[in-house]
Amino acid sequence: MTDQTPLTEQRLWAIDHPYYCAEGNFFKNGQHTVFASWQEFADETLFVTGDRDLNLLFRWDWRKPGFHDWDGDEYLLLFFVLQRKSFNCSQQVTVTEADEPAVRAFLEDCARTMRATWESILDAPPATSV
Repeated sequence: MTDQTPLTEQRLWAIDHPYYCAEGNFFKNGQHTVFASWQEFADETLFVTGDRDLNLLFRWDWRKPGFHDWDGDEYLLLFFVLQRKSFNCSQQVTVTEADEPAVRAFLEDCARTMRATWESILDAPPATSV
């Protein structure tokens, strides 16, 4: 049975993304940072308040015990492409259910940037094959 709740109303930890993304950066060490709380992440980085185009969030995963075969600690994984530097990095942020409204607002803002990047092709009629 699949959940028929619209994605905009689902709890963030209940959303299951296809495949996975490895933390860090294969080509450069030290590109995975761990934060003890959402507040620490928001206060100490420009990822929350900075330019969405420079630090482009391309994926997120909320890991919560009991969901998607996860039985570890609860945290949020955020995957960014730093476009001017041409590399990716990841952030691991310890979160709680109480953080969900702030996290959702952040993710929605990032999603608007991603949508703007792809909007011209998303709204275009399908290409016809020759």
